[in-house]
Amino acid sequence: MEKDKQVSLTSSEITSLWAAYINDSAISCKFKYFISKVEDKDIRPLAEQAFEIAQGNLKAMTEIFQREKYPIPYGFKLDEDVNVSAPRLYSDSYVLYYLYQAAQIALQGYSVNLGLAVREDVYNHFNQCISQLTSFMRKLINLLLSKGLYIRSPYLPIPQNIDFVKKQSFLKGFLGEKRPLTGTEITNLFTNFQRNAFGVATLTGFSQAAQSKEVVKYLIRGKEIAKKHCDILGTILREDDLPVPMTWHSEVTYSTDPVFSDKLMMFFTTTLIALSIGFYGTSMAVSPRKDLSLLYVRLSAEIAKYAEDGANILIENGWLEQPPMAPDRDELAKQG
Repeated sequence: MEKDKQVSLTSSEITSLWAAYINDSAISCKFKYFISKVEDKDIRPLAEQAFEIAQGNLKAMTEIFQREKYPIPYGFKLDEDVNVSAPRLYSDSYVLYYLYQAAQIALQGYSVNLGLAVREDVYNHFNQCISQLTSFMRKLINLLLSKGLYIRSPYLPIPQNIDFVKKQSFLKGFLGEKRPLTGTEITNLFTNFQRNAFGVATLTGFSQAAQSKEVVKYLIRGKEIAKKHCDILGTILREDDLPVPMTWHSEVTYSTDPVFSDKLMMFFTTTLIALSIGFYGTSMAVSPRKDLSLLYVRLSAEIAKYAEDGANILIENGWLEQPPMAPDRDELAKQG
């Protein structure tokens, strides 16, 4: 570690820490609100633990920033971006599933960050984040199972023997008879449906609680896009007589009181859309059937435009915090 003190953070490391700090500050606001509203005695301790994990991460990253004399990101504040006195916006079931979805996304992000970390303190931080989340996720899964809320992906029959693909038609999917979906294709269709269905519920609540008309319009548009994507993905599953996951829009209350700042809701929405583009890209790469790969291209293009419009709203309102960047050498030269 003595050696590491003389080594500056790489662009990958500082960007990973910066983004993780912003995300943990944002998610802390949501967890704080959930703690104030959850009534279920089994779910509440997990919401409290999630908040403690996020706050612990923020403290650890703050110490790294301070050692480097690097500006601590502004992020989101518990006294600015959430109103814990507002009425309940989501059900306890929604809260539990949100904790699970958030943990899944965070675990994937931390895994990438760990792979990019070289300095021991940064590596240890993200390794600790992963260690905490893996045990926390097991608790969430067990509780979801006990309450009948965990949605399992479809089962497949055990094959009688090993086989190999013999025809090029395995790749086709437009004209003539389509082959059955592979297990990987089913998994991606199923999980992408789940994310969109949960997104519908999230954006429904957001749109009810937003204050700016521009933000309300944007959130409603996102909700309609997510609904459409659910219809498309669900239709493909039904064509193979496969079950379609449940939806969550009934888990949103009728409250219209402001809960989260418009800035926070726009951040979550644009961030989740960016993640969806990544999920669609992965799904496209592992879907041999051409109709599916082209479908994911089309869906990605639609939400990419939506994400761009969201980024413009963030910029216009001064809500988009600038990430770590390379110096503009030409501009520096002009100042010399």
